[in-house]
Amino acid sequence: DLDSGQTWTPTALPIRTKGTYIARHGFGYSSFQHSANGIDATMVQFVPLDAPVKITRLTLRNASGRSRNLSVTAYAEWVLGTSRSATAATVITEIDTETGAILARNPRGMAFPGRVAFADFGAATNSLSADREEILGHNGSMAMPARLTGLSGRALPGLDPCAALQRAMTVAPGQTVEVVFLLGQAGSAEEARALILATRARDLTATLEEAKAWWKQLLGATQVHSPDRAMDIMLNGWLMYQTLACRVWARAGFYQASGAYGFRDQLQDGMALTALRPEMTRAHLLRAAARQFPEGDVQHWWLPHSGQGVRTRISDDRVWLSYAVAQYIGVSGDEAVLDEVLPFLEGPDLRPGEHDNFFQPVVSDTKATLFEHCARGMDQAIALTGANGMPLIGTGDWNDGMNRVGEAGKGTSVWLGWLLIATIKAMLPIAEARDPERAARWRTHAESLRQAIERDGWDGAWYRRGRFDDGSRLGSARSAECQIDSIAQSWAVLSGAAKPERAAKAMQSMSDRLNGPELALLFTPPFDRSTPDPGYIKGYPPGLRENGGQYSHAAMWAILAQSGLGNGDAAGALFALVNPINHALTPAAVARYKVEPYVIAADVYSVAPHVGRGGWTWYTGSAGWMYRAGLEGLLGVTRQGAMLRFAPCFPKAWPQVDLRLTLGPKPCAVTILNPRGIGTGISVARLNGAPMQCVAGSLTIAIDQLQGELVLEIG
Repeated sequence: DLDSGQTWTPTALPIRTKGTYIARHGFGYSSFQHSANGIDATMVQFVPLDAPVKITRLTLRNASGRSRNLSVTAYAEWVLGTSRSATAATVITEIDTETGAILARNPRGMAFPGRVAFADFGAATNSLSADREEILGHNGSMAMPARLTGLSGRALPGLDPCAALQRAMTVAPGQTVEVVFLLGQAGSAEEARALILATRARDLTATLEEAKAWWKQLLGATQVHSPDRAMDIMLNGWLMYQTLACRVWARAGFYQASGAYGFRDQLQDGMALTALRPEMTRAHLLRAAARQFPEGDVQHWWLPHSGQGVRTRISDDRVWLSYAVAQYIGVSGDEAVLDEVLPFLEGPDLRPGEHDNFFQPVVSDTKATLFEHCARGMDQAIALTGANGMPLIGTGDWNDGMNRVGEAGKGTSVWLGWLLIATIKAMLPIAEARDPERAARWRTHAESLRQAIERDGWDGAWYRRGRFDDGSRLGSARSAECQIDSIAQSWAVLSGAAKPERAAKAMQSMSDRLNGPELALLFTPPFDRSTPDPGYIKGYPPGLRENGGQYSHAAMWAILAQSGLGNGDAAGALFALVNPINHALTPAAVARYKVEPYVIAADVYSVAPHVGRGGWTWYTGSAGWMYRAGLEGLLGVTRQGAMLRFAPCFPKAWPQVDLRLTLGPKPCAVTILNPRGIGTGISVARLNGAPMQCVAGSLTIAIDQLQGELVLEIG
């Protein structure tokens, strides 16, 4: 307020005043509301579908009953690198003479040296500055800015860089005004200028509606109405939104901002997208396969702008490519993807004793089909077999923190054995048609591996996690720490390879030992003082993250496993247990959980005084798996090419579940009735009143027939 000197923000930070702050997060946008000092403020932020610019629209309504003289300042601190402290001295700012925007570039930035960032507040900008110290003062903060009037216009090399742009306005009683702040980046100053001018000229209301409509079309394809409202909220948007917007597109979150692709990470995320957006999954399968070395191993993660990445001895990466490809073909029916020809990478082998090596590989002249890429990974996984007949764990399997279990080349993994068996099973029909000799070799190995796990991996009431290099058991009742690990039990079921009675007993042991009233633990007890040393996982305090807390990724596999066993009650209870909404139902629960209740957190702490506190949110592979656990596991809806299969397994107490599916030419309303309280096994099906044939408690129907009303009855 230019008359009173009062300063405030439309959001709860950085300047907190009296009154209510409302934040709403939707699919493709966020909005904020606050009223202070007689001014009603609404701020909406979003990104267009087709342009790299963040748009902030601030609407102010004068509710004070008198004319007001206001200034609005838009502020951002430039980083253009890994951290502001590391790049502040090298960021160069300037004022664009045509638009009046502040431009910023970091010519010494190794990753993106030529790009130009911009901050624009429109043609009516009154004053500006790129000098952070001018705005905040020496060692100042945004909560108490030193100067918000008459900015100097300074923008040149050598400043502590920021972008502060200011507009002054007089607002009559009852009048509403709008200002728009743009923050973005382009390939050059010319491109930045063109993007600014083009965005200024856009119909921003229509631009926002386009983004909302895009998300609505994707997320609205499957809509669920069940007795568990919290489950419906997650399945009807947030899980798929988190998977695509954060995991696949941004590859960044509050705790992870590299932008890198993880080899196994995005392969798993893509599996959740296949039924609705197979072209996205297909594109990533090809992208990932091209990050493989001729020997069969891969870059554990890589930076797409440069190709730099890390070569490791982590053992499960090479298996996930085949697993994801087989799942994609099973869902989409697109076997032609196997004939796509892709290059390999060339780079130095890891030296003896070397865990990993970060470097920029060379794209090889050697190329092969996607099938051959998959096969080489499988061949290498099979070749790396320990003396007990199980896969070598290397410097970590799914759990990277167990990087010293098998660093000497002798430790093995039961869980990886289950994954390898499941992958061989899925790949065999493909391999038999393309390489019968390989298929026969894989089949033989899968059976040998199954026998080895049953012989050496069974601990009496559950499956062990593996063995250390010295032969010590990992995940055994006789272990001092990590006596039982979740994923070795769930994948005994998901692989379909364990003896049925053992699989059932293992899952019961998992439920008894790991699932409590508040959390589903990854393993127990946590690592702390025992030997041998499992690796950097012990660097986490006991009960945090992978070290014996709830690691949500593993919990999703357990939900799918319980559904696979027909345990709908257990599957539903576990889904509700890990559902973030249920961690924040009261003010006290919110204060304990502390993180967003509408996206899944990678981990939840199990150690006092932080029991129930959420950890790493947004950027976690748990989101895609939770979507599949709900839709494919509990509700039993799976796509098989041009067909859709229904085989629900939900809690016995649920009387009915309703689905609205828009997969074919027209929507279809699906009603699943459970009159006898069984929860699994469809006995009657009618499409628009006409009876359909059920087979083994399930219904399979062509998607192009799926319109009108489908009624399924469990009994």
